Amino acid sequence: MTYFTRSVSTDGNTGWRSPAVLLMIMAGAMQLSFAAWWNLMNNFAVQELDFTGREIGIQQSIREIPGFLSFLAIYLLLLMREQTLAYLSLLMLGVGVALTGYFPTALGFYATTLIMSIGFHYYETMAQSLSLQWLPKATAAASMGKIISVGAFAQLIAYGVIFVAWKMFDLSFTTVFAIAGGLTLVVLAFLMMAYPHFREGVPQHKKLILKKRYWLYYALTFMAGARRQIFTVFAGFLMVERFGYDVHEVAGLFLLNGFFNMLLAPKIGRLIVRFGERKALVLEYVGLSLVFVSYAFVTNATVAASLYVIDHAFFAIAIAIKTYFQKIADPADIAPTAGVAFTINHIAAVFIPVVFGLIWLISPTAVFLSGAVMALFSLGLATLIPSAPEEGREVDFWYRKPVAQPAE
Repeated sequence: MTYFTRSVSTDGNTGWRSPAVLLMIMAGAMQLSFAAWWNLMNNFAVQELDFTGREIGIQQSIREIPGFLSFLAIYLLLLMREQTLAYLSLLMLGVGVALTGYFPTALGFYATTLIMSIGFHYYETMAQSLSLQWLPKATAAASMGKIISVGAFAQLIAYGVIFVAWKMFDLSFTTVFAIAGGLTLVVLAFLMMAYPHFREGVPQHKKLILKKRYWLYYALTFMAGARRQIFTVFAGFLMVERFGYDVHEVAGLFLLNGFFNMLLAPKIGRLIVRFGERKALVLEYVGLSLVFVSYAFVTNATVAASLYVIDHAFFAIAIAIKTYFQKIADPADIAPTAGVAFTINHIAAVFIPVVFGLIWLISPTAVFLSGAVMALFSLGLATLIPSAPEEGREVDFWYRKPVAQPAE
């Protein structure tokens, strides 16, 4: 039973050949490449290519262009299945990462970043769509937490090997990039041989979907993308440029992130199921605003590393944005809206690295304070999520409700 020989329904499939386990293994395959690339990226840029904030901003903006164009995935689905596009995306991710070290120039790094990023972002788009279609609404957050946990375990493998082996075996950037990309390709080959094609649930619209009633989901997604750039681009760059972290030290930091993510993500998923999306996101945005303000004024490398781990721990709570949409969406809108959402998520991501890279040259503090403002704006949006969101009840304008008057 392989992807090429059998097509089956998701109903009744349990055990290791279930759709949920397939999603978990795909998440692990993605992280084997991407985690290693992300671990090495800043050091490769600074130590091999002499990048400053200007060049890293350009490179990160290039990385986000495929995310901005994620809406085109819906047109690719006219030619192939969602699962096929997910596999093809993993192939591009693995190849892009494997080739990175062989092109140690600015243009070469930009080119391999683009290839890797096309694979990463289109995989993420398809993984989100398939998760929302294959996983039951009642337990989707808990299942997504497990998927994140498996991805975090793969991160631990990547970061752990780099942490232990970088100095011990005097590894080169080229070697590690090649091994990481190759591992993703090996896992992909296993998936194609071991799993059938799982049919999607409700047939998906093969056109772009933009609906007024989804506006809060779009707004939360946009702000998540803008805010994420401050962390992913500049928090990591801070560790290397200001505090002089070497490759194995960055790997150790990422190792802590992966360890906490592996332990916390399933619990966070269960808490979202229990307490709801609104409370979970309010907690996330309050915490992130405090973390960004702390980043702005940090002068100690250990404190900065602690903030980095705390910041990353909040990432799993973003599951709540996805499950909020799952509860309010027309089932046929999930695949096209996933592409649109990734585009919305990356609108700010295309220009923020470049613009804030220039601001960084003047004031790194201003960059992180801007992130705090974004987190507070997201907090205001999160309070509009109903306690029990559903189709027809997408937004709760609590501030418009009349205040109850005491009885006379």
